[in-house]
Amino acid sequence: MRRRDELNSLCEDPNLWNNPEKAQGLLRERNHIDSLINGYESLDLEFKGNIELAEMAEAEKDNAVLAEAENALVKIAKELHKLEIESLLSGEADANDCFLEINSGAGGTESQDWAEMLLRMYTRWAGKRGYKWELVEESRGEEAGIKSATIKIMGHNAYGWAKTESGVHRLVRISPFDSNARRHTSFAGVWVYPVIDDKINIQINDKDIRVDTYRASGSGGQHVNKTDSAVRFTHIPTGIVAACQSSRSQHANRAEAMNMLKARLYERELRIREEKADALNSTKTDNAWGHQIRSYVLHPYQMVKDLRTDYETSSTGAVLDGEIDAFMSAALADRVKGKAESL
Repeated sequence: MRRRDELNSLCEDPNLWNNPEKAQGLLRERNHIDSLINGYESLDLEFKGNIELAEMAEAEKDNAVLAEAENALVKIAKELHKLEIESLLSGEADANDCFLEINSGAGGTESQDWAEMLLRMYTRWAGKRGYKWELVEESRGEEAGIKSATIKIMGHNAYGWAKTESGVHRLVRISPFDSNARRHTSFAGVWVYPVIDDKINIQINDKDIRVDTYRASGSGGQHVNKTDSAVRFTHIPTGIVAACQSSRSQHANRAEAMNMLKARLYERELRIREEKADALNSTKTDNAWGHQIRSYVLHPYQMVKDLRTDYETSSTGAVLDGEIDAFMSAALADRVKGKAESL
């Protein structure tokens, strides 16, 4: 309630829209808090109403009404669990937008096709949550799929939710590219890092950056493909790379690539800080490249299983169509449990 009052006061400032990006962020946060509070109040009313209904039905021995009330209470419990998971998103940058980067693993066309399937899964997930997204960089495969891609996901708590997806994703299936219809295993890596806002200050020395420009490989019109509009920054001390080709303007791509580089350096600092603070738990929650987090098996049976939480489902089609909130919720809950156990 206190934070909502603070946001209401800030949104009444006549100078708020002098900084449109900041204003939109404040409005998103206020709307999100309003939604959470309204959700809790609505569930509280439904809970009390159905408890009374169940007591009356039990007294009158009306089994049909009693069953109806019990079903409603089960649904209320599920909705309450969702709100509880949402309340776990209180990390330093959880409320921020994020960049989500996908890289195909070894295996050529197989892994590149898998990387593109993951890209579709995450853009579908973003759409289902009401988030906006845009393609920042994409490197197409020679035959099919993508070698790499980066999208920017915009919406309240985008980083808080998506950060649980960092790691290696494994696919087992009958290959559509194998004429002998053999089973193949493919890997792709996902890396998620928060968009830096004006509350976070990251300093980078010019001498620590190597800048490369090149022609964009994706769609975007003749101008993009004929000029060196794409930009790649390499941070020499850490080896971190950030690239952008989404705009026809090299200047715009440089600005976005710099934002991405700062975001990756910030995410690295958050990860190092977390590992130092909780060395015992870091082996469970490490999101670094090389740590396999989930398997998607399409043959000889249908199963998607998270290797960190053991959460699994046989609804592989729904998962690949963006229904991954349950995996994210389980991972968030597991993080909190792991931290509590290490205290």
